Amino acid sequence: MKKKIDCPRIVPASLDPMPTGVSRDITISLANATFSKETALECHFGTDRTFEARWLNSSAVECVHVLLHTSEKSHLFPVNLQLKDRPDRFIDSPEMMTVEVYNCVTGSADCSQCLGREDLGHRCVWSESSSSCRLHSEHPQISDVCPAPEIKKIEPLRGPLEGGTLLTIRGRNLGRRFSDVLGAVRIGSVQCVPLPDRYVVSEAIVCQTGEAQEVFSDVVTVNVSREGKSRERYSYVLPVVQSIAPLNGPKAGGTRVTIRGSRLDVGSELRVLVNTSKQCTDLSRNDSTITCTMPSAELTTAVRVCVQFENKSCASYNITFKYEKNPIISDINPKKSQISGGRIIILEGRGFELVQNVSMVVRGIGREQTSCKVHTDTVITCPSPAASNITAGSKPAPVDFYLNGRLYADDRPALDEEMYPEEALHISKFSLEYYADPQFFTAKKEKWIKHHPGEPLTLVIHKEPDSLGLESNEYQVKIGLISCEIQIVSDKVIHCSVNESLSTSERQLPVTIQVGKFNYTIAMLHLGGGETAIIVSIVICSILLVLSVVALFVFCTKSRRAERYWQKTLLQMEEMESQIREEIRKGFAELQTDMTDLTKELNRSQGIPFLEYKHFVTRTFFPKCSSLYEECYILPSQQLSSQVGSQVQETHPLLVGEWKIPENCRPNMEEGISLFSTLLNNKHFLIVFVHALEQQKDFAVRDRCNLASLLTIALHGKLEYYTSIMKDLLVDLIDASASKNPKLMLRRTESVVEKMLTNWMSICMYSYLRETVGEPFFLLICAIKQQINKGSIDAITGKARYTLNEEWLLRENIEAKPRNLNVSFQGCGMDSLSVRAMDTDTLSQVKEKILEAFCKNVPYSQWPRVEDVDLEWFATSTDSYILRDLDDTSVVEDGRKKLNTLAHYKIPEGASLAMSLSDKKDTTLSRVKDLDTEKYFHLVLPTDESVEHKKSHRQSHRKKVLPEIYLTRLLSTKGTLQKFLDDLFKAILSIRDDKPPVAVKYFFDFLEEQAEKRGITDPDTMHIWKTNSLPLRFWVNILKNPQFVFDIDKTDHIDACLSVIAQAFIDACSLSDLQLGKDSPTNKLLYAKEIPEYRKIVQRYYKQIHDMPPLSEQEMNAHLAEESRKYRNEFNTNVAMAEIYKYAKRYRSQIVAALDANPTTKRTQLQHKFEQVIALMEDNIYECCSEA
Repeated sequence: MKKKIDCPRIVPASLDPMPTGVSRDITISLANATFSKETALECHFGTDRTFEARWLNSSAVECVHVLLHTSEKSHLFPVNLQLKDRPDRFIDSPEMMTVEVYNCVTGSADCSQCLGREDLGHRCVWSESSSSCRLHSEHPQISDVCPAPEIKKIEPLRGPLEGGTLLTIRGRNLGRRFSDVLGAVRIGSVQCVPLPDRYVVSEAIVCQTGEAQEVFSDVVTVNVSREGKSRERYSYVLPVVQSIAPLNGPKAGGTRVTIRGSRLDVGSELRVLVNTSKQCTDLSRNDSTITCTMPSAELTTAVRVCVQFENKSCASYNITFKYEKNPIISDINPKKSQISGGRIIILEGRGFELVQNVSMVVRGIGREQTSCKVHTDTVITCPSPAASNITAGSKPAPVDFYLNGRLYADDRPALDEEMYPEEALHISKFSLEYYADPQFFTAKKEKWIKHHPGEPLTLVIHKEPDSLGLESNEYQVKIGLISCEIQIVSDKVIHCSVNESLSTSERQLPVTIQVGKFNYTIAMLHLGGGETAIIVSIVICSILLVLSVVALFVFCTKSRRAERYWQKTLLQMEEMESQIREEIRKGFAELQTDMTDLTKELNRSQGIPFLEYKHFVTRTFFPKCSSLYEECYILPSQQLSSQVGSQVQETHPLLVGEWKIPENCRPNMEEGISLFSTLLNNKHFLIVFVHALEQQKDFAVRDRCNLASLLTIALHGKLEYYTSIMKDLLVDLIDASASKNPKLMLRRTESVVEKMLTNWMSICMYSYLRETVGEPFFLLICAIKQQINKGSIDAITGKARYTLNEEWLLRENIEAKPRNLNVSFQGCGMDSLSVRAMDTDTLSQVKEKILEAFCKNVPYSQWPRVEDVDLEWFATSTDSYILRDLDDTSVVEDGRKKLNTLAHYKIPEGASLAMSLSDKKDTTLSRVKDLDTEKYFHLVLPTDESVEHKKSHRQSHRKKVLPEIYLTRLLSTKGTLQKFLDDLFKAILSIRDDKPPVAVKYFFDFLEEQAEKRGITDPDTMHIWKTNSLPLRFWVNILKNPQFVFDIDKTDHIDACLSVIAQAFIDACSLSDLQLGKDSPTNKLLYAKEIPEYRKIVQRYYKQIHDMPPLSEQEMNAHLAEESRKYRNEFNTNVAMAEIYKYAKRYRSQIVAALDANPTTKRTQLQHKFEQVIALMEDNIYECCSEA
């Protein structure tokens, strides 16, 4: 047997790049060639790309007239040799040999980018007349000198005299390569040194400014064969630092200082050094001030504060800050508080004049951190926090104080608030003991107190004894809005006196008593009228007395019967409540066990079945309402094994690797699409284009959404540009909404930009969705499915015993018993398993549970279908039966056939079953849920109204009322799933320190900036804008459609449960109060108790986003560029461009008119370039597509 190295093989060689559509011969060298020259070979360059191979000699073959095409900037094609008579046999090529094919038309927006490709071996030249890049051979007479550099923007516009500022220059034709710009950038006569790692060919230069001798301002010049100048001027200025305030602070640090001066916002980098070693943190600055937080110090001394621009010398010489001794807290009083909090705690000590802010925290039981107030150098007052989880006899809770954001630690150095390990070891010097809120009531414990206006009022209020030791000034009693003058007679009695008149239009006033944050209404004061009212009252009372005597007899006769009925009902309600509690407890325990096993399985197996990014994008961008979705075609997915069949998965046209068009149409269409792409990359053209289409009455909402998604795909490689377009269109939308009702903005998706925003959020939040929200979301879906499967499910109606949606609740008491079945099935890596089913399950439901057990680690798209498998029961060692939903043994009731169940076949616990792929597909039974309810049923017969009318009134009433009892199962299911829902909401509405939501911060800041520009100060409006842009636009869509994220089966029942959860999420983000009553839908009532807490989480999330440091445009652009880079070459942009062109063709005249009416587009003659696109595409696109 020959060794591997002795086999014939291709000797790899480097090939020069070849242009697209140009024929060329390619020579391939062979080693160990044992073929005769009569052996016919073919050159193979990938699928459907074979060319004639001609022998040059015994070790070389020439590929004749190789003609390759690509619409990309460059594409590597594999080079292989195959036997002509046996196309499946290839010559060995250990190191893959490739040839690069390039397209000059693609990826070269200007002259420098075009000619700069010479370094890559691309023979491209720039045609100024057509503003396009072409192959050199096409126009040999064209000059290779580019136009002068065009500088569009420079930033920053100011910097210090010492230089060192990183100056960013953006524009066009800024050099073909880095060597062109080296030494070519100047600010007046001062040189700016470009940085090689920040240079972007033709588009951007980042250089470090040199030192200037004096203050001056001049334009920036870039001299690359020709000179280009900026429109903006860069200024060398001298920053001046004048003062710092305050001049001193505690050595624990945390003092917020303000440094004043002029021109303090210049340059690209700023540091404030304290004593040349430590930095002042949390910097913010503008032209006249710098604000930062001082670090801690070891000694009490004066230190020098150095303001340093661009890491150069200090701009300040006489600025000092003095560290003083830390403030001392000697004692706190009182040391007790009520649970509701709000009791004023007085801090005694010294050195408090150095404290800027104080907060109080009760560790372990305190609900929130309270803000304190500094009164004098020796006194601070703090309201006590409210407490939770307090039990009788609880020990005093440790109390911590934060002075200037630093944890107070007596005379020891204070600890930074963010240093958790040290804080965990900290032992607090002070403690606070919590007691139950004080209890008050009137002298006779009455709830109504009568009083005649004009008369003096004295109330006697009794108080239960407590251990709080409240002082008289800690009580506040009010009658309505009028305060009482109180006097504590003893620890048990309070006298309240009101001397002024209580005359008011209201006849009833609440009597409230307040201690700290505890506020309690003990009674209502009823203001009586004059003598006329008394006479009228006497007459009415006399009449009522007579009526009462008459009614008394009737009441007495029925009271005994009502009492017996009430006692019986009360017992039933108590029994029902006990059953619900027990059902929730057992259900939660079982589900926790199942979900723990599921989590372990996820960790051991391939994990959560996330869809790839490209499928996530196509499903969210193009839901089933899109025309492109209807054009999806089917490709078979990979099979699991030779024994397990597989379903098919959809492949979107935008994911196809090559643009399928006939070769005779390709040149014109590629040129037309390239020119159209250039136009779409022109901001002025694109904005006019979108507005022109939206003004057309027949341009429906579906067309707007489709156009927005196509633009997102087409511009996916330039997300920075896409974001700027979206922001400009949003500004127009905000202007239109602000003049009407700003709260309605972004409420629906009715414009192109609103769908663009949805797509932008989907792109930017995908990584966060996978890394943070994916696992709790998937576990919630699994938990819902597990809980539904624990009870009976009607296979035809889909209604189940356990659900969150009232419309899908099985309102019958169907007793179901679990059956553990021993099932064998050759597939998915396992031979046999124990599967849990219910005896009320149909055979299709049993098959589904078996498939789920065996294929739980496999994406759903690769599962066999239920109708493709047979289930066989081995009753004895010799007898076996094929189990089906319908057969000759099926029972008939009321003229309808009942589907067979495990109970029908009398399959016992632990029965042995075998599932296998069926040889012949069973087409006698369609999908169970599509069966005619007039002929078939499963658990419950349909309600027959004609039968209802024949029943007695009592039977009919019982039929109507009793099913409502089963609504308690909604509570049982909700309680069982609550933990998983809380985990999901927490993941969505929380911020991870290592991965903050960059896009959310950037967009929320954009909304706040736009609101500020238009004078919109209503916080509710900002809340609604943020809610409409992220939770309702992105998260609700994901919650309702898990199939956008996971490769799973979303049943109609799971969809109904997710709708309830999505509604709870919507209510949590809303500001309007829920007006709920007995007639409210259960979907809103179910989570009404949790909604207020969820709303607090939403508001806290918005505040956390608001408090995050603002993002610069550079940081956001870098993030967007990284997102574009990660998923480049995932989509066929030519297909997207062709689809956008269809809209351009349909509204050609309107677009031309709009371009001509716009001064900017008219001046740059964009309408003529648009007509060129039409001319190139008009005669080709439709006929070529028909040929294809």
